[in-house]
Parts: sequence; C-alpha cells; structure tokens
Amino acid sequence: MKIGVHVPDFTYPGGAATLGADLARIAETADAAGLDRLSVMDHLWQIRVVGPVEHDMLEAYTLLGFLAAHSSRVKLLTLVTGVTYRDPGLLAKAVTTLDVLSGGRAMLGIGAAWNEEESRGLGLLFPPTAERFERLEEALQVCLQMWSGKAEPYDGQHYHLERTLNVPQVLSRPHPPILIGGGGERKTLRLVAQYADSCNLFANADLPRKLEVLRQHCADVGRDYDEIEKTVLYNFDLGPDGEHVDETLQRLRELADLGFSVAHGRVADVHDPKHLELIGERIVPVVADW
Repeated sequence: MKIGVHVPDFTYPGGAATLGADLARIAETADAAGLDRLSVMDHLWQIRVVGPVEHDMLEAYTLLGFLAAHSSRVKLLTLVTGVTYRDPGLLAKAVTTLDVLSGGRAMLGIGAAWNEEESRGLGLLFPPTAERFERLEEALQVCLQMWSGKAEPYDGQHYHLERTLNVPQVLSRPHPPILIGGGGERKTLRLVAQYADSCNLFANADLPRKLEVLRQHCADVGRDYDEIEKTVLYNFDLGPDGEHVDETLQRLRELADLGFSVAHGRVADVHDPKHLELIGERIVPVVADW
C-alpha cells in the first residue's frame, strides 16, 4: 500500500504572508517522508466540511505548479478537478504543463463538480447534474485525444475543438494517470471502468459494495478490474506523539485487504512538518509490503 496526502486547508497560523513557505515545506517533507502523492482541492472558496467559506483557498493548478517546484518525487494532482471549471482543451494543457515541468509526475484527478455556491458566486458554468456528467465524459475523451498526439477535430455534444494540438506532449506514458473521484454507482463508476486508471472512494461501510459495482462495470465494458488502481480517502490523525499509530495501521490493513493500494487523505495540522515526518517514519515503511 502507498500513502498520499491531501491538502484541503490553507488557513495556517502565519496567514497569507507565510503560506508560500508553509506549502514549500509541506512538499519538501512529503518527498522526504516517502509519500506517493500530494493532492489539493479544486475549489475557489473553502468548502464547509473543512471550514468557513471565507477561509483561505488557492487556485489548484497554479498551486500544483508551485508544489512541483518544491518537490522531486511525489505525484501531483487535484482531488478532484471540477469538470465545469475549465474547458477540456485548457485542462489537458494545464495537466500537460504540470507533467512536463515536474518531470512526469502529474495525474489528472477529475469529477463532475458539485459546488453550486462557489460556481454561481464567481460566475462559473454550473449546468444540471446530467449535463455535468455528459461534460465529464467528453472532457475525458478530449484529454485522451490530446495526449495521444492526434491533432484532429473533436466534435461532441458540449465541446467542439477544431484542432487538438498539444505540444510539447506529456512525459508520462501513455498519458498522466486518470483518477475519477466519487462512488456514484450508475455513472461515476461506469466512467471509471471505461476511462480511468484509478478510482477514489470514501472510507465507509459501502466500500465492498462499491468495489463490486465497479467490478461489474468493468465486466460490462470488457475492462480488466485489476488494471484499475483502487484508492481510498482516509484522513490521518496519528496524535501529537503517535498515540494513534497502531489504530491507524489496523484500519489501513483492513482497507488493503479489501483491495485498496493507496490510502490518500488529509493530515491534521499538516503545516507542522512533524506530522508528515511521523507518517514517513511509522506508517509508510509498514504498509509498503501490503
């Protein structure tokens, strides 16, 4: 099993004046701790399950480029890009840029978007759910076409591109891994089976069912279920001095036994390097052989 860290909160004690230094230290520590990946949210306002909407929030792809410059090993992604926030040609180019400048460490995390409040607040497109899923599938097709090297037209229901030129091409081969977030059984997991390299599910009692639904979608589209990396959102709180390490390892063992190869989530007080260092010392080496 591999460990990833998700950074959804940017309201740290030093405020905006030290935010760059704080985030550089997070990226550097994640590298040193042996973490597999580092992700940020694709939101423009803070979401309510993390904090008040007025709390600090940074634009995701600008931030990922900054994190790339302060790391050399961890994979970098959003968890996850809202499909309606960027047209897919621009999104493919942003991920390509991240991949090239990071030396092939970009992933595309993507989903159908859900935050109507911030979308309406900032004047972003936010169509009904059914249309957002149509746009998600078309965006996946556009990204894959642009990363294939084909500079051909794309004519979908919602997106029309006259020439999918993408130079330079990505360093990742055959393309940056695609992670689709969410556990919707009818649409989201079908898209995972058809297009994605990874899924990301919430750590709850429904996990065995979600995996079985994904397995059936894979059978329906002729995809090898074992090809898909199973990642689970698991928030880490090891305690100030590692009091919860054993409990954490027990839960991670249960998740690994279900078939998850990546546990990826928020770390309490991530701006304090001791918490990532503790994960690197007490969690990463133990789960590496699972």
